[in-house]
Amino acid sequence: MAKLNDISWEAEEYIVKNHNTWWYVGLFIVGAALSVLAVFLQWWTFLILIILSVVTILISTLKPPRKIKYTLDKTGLTEGNTLHKYEDFKAFGILKEGSHFSAILIPKKRFSPSVKVYFPEGSGEAIVDNLGARLPMEEVKLDFLDKIVNFLRI
Repeated sequence: MAKLNDISWEAEEYIVKNHNTWWYVGLFIVGAALSVLAVFLQWWTFLILIILSVVTILISTLKPPRKIKYTLDKTGLTEGNTLHKYEDFKAFGILKEGSHFSAILIPKKRFSPSVKVYFPEGSGEAIVDNLGARLPMEEVKLDFLDKIVNFLRI
């Protein structure tokens, strides 16, 4: 087996979605309609949940993504200061969302979250080779929740 070199790159932590004025108007209308329904039915906990959800969505859409440094080496994937060891994952897959590429590490443990890492297209071949030398590659697709998030542009 050929000796693999460490690979480092920087990427944003998530893809920035464009939100026009109508997106924010729609968020406000849906939040207001659900709030009116909650008040009418006297579901106070639901009202608090709606208000907190709308505020959280607003804050998360207005906050720019952080640039994170990633490194692939012989022990695993380092994401910022967090090391994800290869032994914790059963496979990986590559996903293309529009013009953005990401590697998804699929955990061995059933209820553990997968790790999704964006990378520049130019580094893709080296990243896939490095991951492929340590983990089997599987086809990955967006799950139902990811499709909803993409549809809502959150």
